[in-house]
Amino acid sequence: MKMTGRRWMTALGLMLMTAACAAEDAPQSDKPTEEIALIKRDRTPVTEFTPEDIEETVDKLANAINRSGLEPIQMVVLLKHLSTFFEPIATGANRAMGELEAVGNVLGPTTQMVMDDGTTSQSLQNQQIANAIEDGAQGIGISPYDSLNEVSIRKAVESKLHVVTFDTDLKDSGRTLYVGAIQKEAGAKAAQALLDSKIGGLPPPPGTVVLHGDTSAQWYDGSQRTFGAMDALGKTGYTVQVVQAVFVNGQEDFDVGQLKSLIMSADPPVVGMIGMFNISYRCVMAAEAAGRPDMPVVTFDFDPKTVEYMQKERIKATIVQRQYYEGYLVPYILYGIEHIGLEATKEILRPLMVDENKMPDEHRVNIGVDVVPQDKFDEYNDFLDQIGSIQ
Repeated sequence: MKMTGRRWMTALGLMLMTAACAAEDAPQSDKPTEEIALIKRDRTPVTEFTPEDIEETVDKLANAINRSGLEPIQMVVLLKHLSTFFEPIATGANRAMGELEAVGNVLGPTTQMVMDDGTTSQSLQNQQIANAIEDGAQGIGISPYDSLNEVSIRKAVESKLHVVTFDTDLKDSGRTLYVGAIQKEAGAKAAQALLDSKIGGLPPPPGTVVLHGDTSAQWYDGSQRTFGAMDALGKTGYTVQVVQAVFVNGQEDFDVGQLKSLIMSADPPVVGMIGMFNISYRCVMAAEAAGRPDMPVVTFDFDPKTVEYMQKERIKATIVQRQYYEGYLVPYILYGIEHIGLEATKEILRPLMVDENKMPDEHRVNIGVDVVPQDKFDEYNDFLDQIGSIQ
């Protein structure tokens, strides 16, 4: 069985190897395989933020795999990036692959790359998928960019690889399962947090709520999260205005500027803001630039700048997507599909799955989100520290 090719190290400049080693490096024993090849999980400490439903599901999956006999498989987990938001995903994936004694890598670029055809890291992911097929991988976990990755994922599926998407879904790509938050639901929770008098709270309408979001058809998950917040606010009497978030490097000042302009010109006046992505902290920057440092703001994710503003009590709450568990679940799911079968794996995952009756072709594993109010910041930060998931 081959390890992944040298091409990947050249393309990425960085490769995170799992703690696992190949089967031929394992110590030899006269005991039957089933007596020595068992998964030994390090259970996550129980806190108010520990997702017990996810932990119990992984325990059941590990037990089922143990009964089938642990045998190493080759897999690869492909990230959009190896820093900031994706660091906890890499931590979880590496830990799971080590527990499973899987052969493989967690891969992603250290910087966003512009390729010869004008695309950025999408082309790199397509090459990574092609390499995985050639090198004999049995499963791929991937956080895809957009539809530019669909053809490559379909080729992997046609080559009999199971592909599990996470963070971002491509439900029409032929992938086996998606693992992550259900984005429309997550957007609604952000709106509820802003409206909740115990967390944020707004003055009675009329008033404008600004969403720093994305409504474009090109980014399904981003638009679904934005629409979820819009729908939740739709019957409240507030006016909702969306400012299209700008992710291009070097455009932060422009992005903050367009938010500031709306704050200063909106009629009725802006009474609250929700940032829908990991650049949510820009809402605070814009409010301060507009002379409204008291503006209630709810954000997404746990970016270091978001953390800084939470410590300053400038963010009322942030919605965190449990990135660590995204990364941790994917290798277990790929391993389960390979050794106990897809249907048996799905049966164990069923308490976490959605759309099984209404839309059985979607197959989504919902790991939920954490709503972290400002007064629980320290406790949540401690929880992330315990699982090694701080960005």
